[in-house]
Amino acid sequence: MMNSLHRTLWAVSLAALAAGSAASAAEPYRPGQQVSGAIRVSGDEYMSMAVKLWAEGFRKFQPNVTFDIALQGTANGMPGLYLGTADIALLGREANVTDSDGFLHVLQYRPTGIELMSGSLDVPGKSYALVVYVHKDNPLARLTMAQLDAIFGCEKDRGVADIRSWGELGLTGSWAGHPINLYSFDAQSGTGVFFEHAALQDRRQMNWDRLREFKDIHHPDGSVTAAGQQIVDALKSDPYGIAISGLRFADPSVKPLAIAAKEGGPYVQPTRDTVVSREYPLARHTYAFLNRPPNQPIDPKIREFLRYALSQEGQEAVVREGQYLPLSDRTIAEGLKRLD
Repeated sequence: MMNSLHRTLWAVSLAALAAGSAASAAEPYRPGQQVSGAIRVSGDEYMSMAVKLWAEGFRKFQPNVTFDIALQGTANGMPGLYLGTADIALLGREANVTDSDGFLHVLQYRPTGIELMSGSLDVPGKSYALVVYVHKDNPLARLTMAQLDAIFGCEKDRGVADIRSWGELGLTGSWAGHPINLYSFDAQSGTGVFFEHAALQDRRQMNWDRLREFKDIHHPDGSVTAAGQQIVDALKSDPYGIAISGLRFADPSVKPLAIAAKEGGPYVQPTRDTVVSREYPLARHTYAFLNRPPNQPIDPKIREFLRYALSQEGQEAVVREGQYLPLSDRTIAEGLKRLD
């Protein structure tokens, strides 16, 4: 059992890791025009409170707009769009091959995507950032995304040879010859797919020989043992392991690594600020997808609503929702440009 000093130091470091500021300095919403009609929204059920706050705030400026909100899961978002039952599809992740190819097959062009919120830092279901952990006794402190790819993957598209032992990461002595054991989310889960997207650039050639995958365990009493918790529990008893989990599962027996998007750094830990700024490479994002035919303008009521979501009032609503994080000013500017 850890002593009180160890426990205190761990709690302080975890609090520092999660600390940071929240809202961006988006511009106040000013209607470009008055609009009317129903806006139909499908997709990620975890975004329901944010959508509710956006809808309520938007109708103060645009009282002739109504909402038909049917959030039944990210997987239902894109089909609603290309089958014509929704105007906006909300996804708590990047569009995958099934989403994009389904839309393309039906309509013969790609959907238009706009980011609405940053994912959360550590809230279940809210597109939380992934964290790379090693055992507390492991001297490693940081990795690049290319190294992470070389550890978990089997291809060399980032220019780094496969990494299979701790010595290949520069560890010496008794560490050097030990193979690296891998722990992560089930590759078929949304979180697993995101990790493949971010770290392996959407390739599915994993280092299967050393990888253990985990799914949520649903118990008869209704309780759930989260995959992220199982992953950390496995790593706690394996000094030679490396694990992908979430910040909420942090434990004094493991330590998070700083991650760099490219060789030379900067090496970044997951915090509210680094998730919002996109400095942390394993941060996640949420999206609104639209059916916008090529060379056609966006339906005015949809455009006005998305402008509101990207406004000061809209991003303040994200902060009030309290679990997702707002966008950076740069990301807001990029989103507004896509609406033109």
